[in-house]
Amino acid sequence: MARIFLTHIPHMLQNYYGERAVAALRKLGEVKINTSDDVLDARALFEASKGCDIIVSDRQTPGPGEFFDMGPDAVAFLRCAVDIRNIDVAAASKQGILVTHATPGFIASVSEQTIGMMIDCARNVSEYVMDYRAGKTPVARPGRQLKGAALGIMGYGDIGQYLAPLALALGMTVMISDPFKTIDDPKLQQVDLPTLLRESDFVVCLVVANEKTENLMNEATFAQMKKSAYFINMSRGNLVDEDALIRALDKKVIAGAAMDVGRAQDQMPSLKLARRPDVVATPHSAGLTPQAIEHQAFDTVNQVAELVAGRMPPGAANADAATRLSRLRKG
Repeated sequence: MARIFLTHIPHMLQNYYGERAVAALRKLGEVKINTSDDVLDARALFEASKGCDIIVSDRQTPGPGEFFDMGPDAVAFLRCAVDIRNIDVAAASKQGILVTHATPGFIASVSEQTIGMMIDCARNVSEYVMDYRAGKTPVARPGRQLKGAALGIMGYGDIGQYLAPLALALGMTVMISDPFKTIDDPKLQQVDLPTLLRESDFVVCLVVANEKTENLMNEATFAQMKKSAYFINMSRGNLVDEDALIRALDKKVIAGAAMDVGRAQDQMPSLKLARRPDVVATPHSAGLTPQAIEHQAFDTVNQVAELVAGRMPPGAANADAATRLSRLRKG
């Protein structure tokens, strides 16, 4: 019987995995759960996962080279998230350990919140709420409707492709900037990034985060936006030069910003931005819905089922290097 280790600390287990997924895992093998209240570092993960064949990791728990170099018992390191940047895949491959990722089950959830953030920015919703909660009667000001406004989507991946028709249904003009995609929908306008920044009323960043896109939004790119425009980041914090964004807000280069991500712990918005009255921020919770959570949790359950059955699971990042899987098949 396979031995499976879940890295999730209690609140992560409840909010990012769920009882149904744990129960499904127990049908596939012996499940050991992290009882610590702390995210495990390399040494702690090595000690906690001793004797386990499969590690199912939450997004906060790293898989550094140091961990893999210790020679853990695991034959597979499964990530219950799409992002595996904090897993040293090369080091895992060197040890013959399979690394997998989940699929994006949060597409609808994140897209819906993006629409909500646009409405919040355009209609001063958070500002009014804070005034009322402070016992003050807010001064009503004209807002802006989404119908007739221009939405610029940076990055046309799964979320962008789901968000675009929602915006069209609201009567928005939709522009897409993605040098790696060809847009064949006549209702959408494919433009370069400078054009998108210059002409959009709402700029939504959905670009893939990597070394090449670090600080993609910076002093120069914010300066290209309309003074009446809003910047909304739903991808990753390292796409944004935060000091440049603060200066753009201070100098009224743009009207405001919204974000579900940032450079704080667990990819949350940084407090120096989130506390501002011209920023709408949520704690990396756009994908935190029961449907989205279970989608990714059950991706890992299904991956374990495939491994137990002796098959290569979907989502494998280094299938060719996963030589240790033979140990699980023999067991």
